Amino acid sequence: MGIQTMTFIVVGITFALYIGIALWARAGSTKEFYVAGGGVHPVANGMATAADWMSAASFISMAGLISFMGYDGAVYLLGWTGGYVLLALCLAPYLRKFGKFTVPDFIGDRYYSQTARTVAVICAIFISFTYVAGQMRGVGVVFSRFLEVDITMGVIIGMAIVFFYSVLGGMKGITYTQVAQYCVLIFAYLVPAVFISIIMTGHVFPQLGFGATLADGSGVSLLDKLDGLSTELGFNEYTSGTKGMFDVFCITAALMVGTAGLPHVIVRFFTVPKVRDARKSAGWALLFIAILYTTAPAIASFARVNMIETINGSEQTGTEYAQAPGWIKNWEKTGLIEWEDKNNDGKMFYSGDERNEMKVDRDIMVLANPEIADLPNWVIALVAAGGVAAALSTSAGLLLVISTSISHDLLKRNIMPNITDRQELFYARLAAATGIIIAGYLGINPPGFVAQVVAFAFGLAASSFFPAIILGIFHKRMSSKGAIAGMLAGIGFTAAYIVYFKFVNPAANVSENWLFGVSPEGIGTIGMAINFVVAYAVYKLNDEAPREIQDMVEDIRYPKGAGDAQAH
Repeated sequence: MGIQTMTFIVVGITFALYIGIALWARAGSTKEFYVAGGGVHPVANGMATAADWMSAASFISMAGLISFMGYDGAVYLLGWTGGYVLLALCLAPYLRKFGKFTVPDFIGDRYYSQTARTVAVICAIFISFTYVAGQMRGVGVVFSRFLEVDITMGVIIGMAIVFFYSVLGGMKGITYTQVAQYCVLIFAYLVPAVFISIIMTGHVFPQLGFGATLADGSGVSLLDKLDGLSTELGFNEYTSGTKGMFDVFCITAALMVGTAGLPHVIVRFFTVPKVRDARKSAGWALLFIAILYTTAPAIASFARVNMIETINGSEQTGTEYAQAPGWIKNWEKTGLIEWEDKNNDGKMFYSGDERNEMKVDRDIMVLANPEIADLPNWVIALVAAGGVAAALSTSAGLLLVISTSISHDLLKRNIMPNITDRQELFYARLAAATGIIIAGYLGINPPGFVAQVVAFAFGLAASSFFPAIILGIFHKRMSSKGAIAGMLAGIGFTAAYIVYFKFVNPAANVSENWLFGVSPEGIGTIGMAINFVVAYAVYKLNDEAPREIQDMVEDIRYPKGAGDAQAH
């Protein structure tokens, strides 16, 4: 059976499963639409959170980044994983104890200000649209190859599916759909990794194969092989880094605190019955995420070796284009691989200098990996289904944030306080539908490759929400004026920096021109520092929070009766 037919079958089965779950779990009230009725089991919520968070950037793009960047790509592993420790320890239980549906709801009530709520809504929508652009692009990449449609049509197909189960089911439908999507994406990620690890190193577990000796009898380890190939072809050593230490620190920190400030992740901890369950959910999510994240470096390394040897041949002299393997010709149709015969010898050659004749999009590495390794068609189809599951699961969560921010925080709590529950639900679905259209446009015309766009979203979250939430929980006297000024200063600086280097003057996007040597991917850390400084300065120049707000914060952090229990 051909790849396209097999992909239609496998992806079609998974779509039928997602739609069936959405129909079964259809939301009938705003509480079910926003937080799934607050009755999700911590293990299921941990799975849904993992699927929500492990987006197209994690499934499709992260291993591709590591494959091309080598050691420098580790910042994405460290940042995205470390953020969950912050989330579990510093935020999840307190936000759940507060009992609000959304982050803007928390900020609006904690800072006793409709202006603060409105600023938070704007930040949430801005961040979510930046993030969702990468997800819809990921959907387009998957469909463009495996369903043999162009990327635009692939994005439109993804829009239709997300529209159905996010607008119909709300958070209740999305949660149980994401449980199924996690099972699909993790199985799809591990199966080819295990197969290739056995073929290349003899180890069943890819994590062990990553540091093992190759099974070709050479006695050379996988990483030594990669270092040798990289330097021979004009690249930096695979295991050496080229980024400055401070930039690495800033990117890692931005991804970590950005994770803890992402609105679509935080809302997950309102879907469980108890405060204790919020912390348990974060722990389960970290475990489920670790399964994929510890596998990613191995997949990146396997794919890199196989790709170079397939294109350049065993002697590194180039493979005849006429005899090129099928995967190259297949991906050429999508425009994500291009060959330019610079020396007119009819051979393909891949290198890191002026000899290079191949343009390979890093976002294809995970999806093309089974084809490069010549695995069975059903494995290739399974990976396609996993990539779609990863992209759609996060897209749905982000679109729900957009819809609830508009219907609940902007309309219900601000502009139209007297609307009924039914009207609010209608506006939430209308906002989600509008959001899908805008997200589709951004997916068709993305501002960068998938993981890069997602990194920008994390930086924006780090510079806006994280300080406001941390100060709101741990600084009971912080005032509304301080929080508003900090959010505006943080996200304004970060957005301006990204826009300048990525859109206004991309030619200047080199380390010599960066502030303190910090790249646009890491500038969210500087924006976060600006947020904290501005918020504290404005707070010191104005009145502190009212006594009732301070008492409320104390109650969140130290529940009544806790001290009495210790006294006995």
